[in-house]
Amino acid sequence: MNAAESKVASAAATEARAALYAEMSPHHLTPLWEVLHALVPPQPNTPCVPALWRYDDVRPYLMRAGEVITAEEAVRRVLILENPALRGQSAITQSLYAGLQLILPGEVAPSHRHTQSALRFVVEGRGAFTAVNGERTTMQPGDFIITPQWTWHDHGSEADGPVVWLDGLDIPMIRFFDAGFAENGTSAQQQITRPEGHNFARYGANMLPVRYDAPHGSTSPIFSYPYARSREALARLERDGPVDAHDGFKLRYVNPATGGSPMPTMATFLQLLPRGFSGKPYRQTDGTVFSVVEGRGRATIGRGDSQWHYDFGPRDHFVVPSWHTLSLSASDECVLFSYSDRPVQQALSIWREERLA
Repeated sequence: MNAAESKVASAAATEARAALYAEMSPHHLTPLWEVLHALVPPQPNTPCVPALWRYDDVRPYLMRAGEVITAEEAVRRVLILENPALRGQSAITQSLYAGLQLILPGEVAPSHRHTQSALRFVVEGRGAFTAVNGERTTMQPGDFIITPQWTWHDHGSEADGPVVWLDGLDIPMIRFFDAGFAENGTSAQQQITRPEGHNFARYGANMLPVRYDAPHGSTSPIFSYPYARSREALARLERDGPVDAHDGFKLRYVNPATGGSPMPTMATFLQLLPRGFSGKPYRQTDGTVFSVVEGRGRATIGRGDSQWHYDFGPRDHFVVPSWHTLSLSASDECVLFSYSDRPVQQALSIWREERLA
């Protein structure tokens, strides 16, 4: 076949395919071969982009929200941290949600429950509280608090000033599975039936009751992880060394009953970057949300020829999408909290990490 004949044959094939596609489209059929490479890419190709939210920029809007709507009216007065590439989807990655919630002195965010798992990481203020299934915990900066799926929970404040925390939920993931349920409580606040600290005393000493009954299924029986204890563990790790070239000193929160992640859909971490630390780059398939607890540093995020450089300070938040390289450096000693969907990826045997030189 010469060039002219080949051109004619190619045009005829293109026309025949177009006719096939048009005729079968009303039957809700589409050809795989036209989309195969997009469906099965050689490596992750997330639509998400890196982003940084400076707390000094966000806080004024939070305070204004406190002026225009009450916690009771809003149910949850939260400013969502939306990924710039996912606007309108209430998502910071394709599987995770993040927002900053404000509660003011004397307010109550009314009791409800839902199938989405939630974490709270306290960013500013102290003296507010969360109640979960009859037990209350008082919030302190840096505390990591869990709301297990389908448990009654409410928030309130006896503080002298505003209290702000990071909300992390698996909302987009549950939405993907079409498995979301929610229910409002019959009263604004649930009845407190156990003293504060009960769950930590019962489950937080590397021991479990002999007849352990997994009160929250695969979620940790501890719903409040105090920052003072976690920070002390990091300090001891730093003293003992050695420092990891990529992570500094990094620990993961665990479910004491299983050794796994505290929540079935989200993993949580706390890491310390020593002053002057300059980390090597790495990448992972779990897109990760970071909250800066202490210190100042820089996150360098890369994808192909593109790079993002974020100088961060206390209470700032940033997101690193899937399979983007990340290298962290610290001008001061830094502490970072982070969370991702790693437990789900590990359960599906799809999680990957690549540590680069």
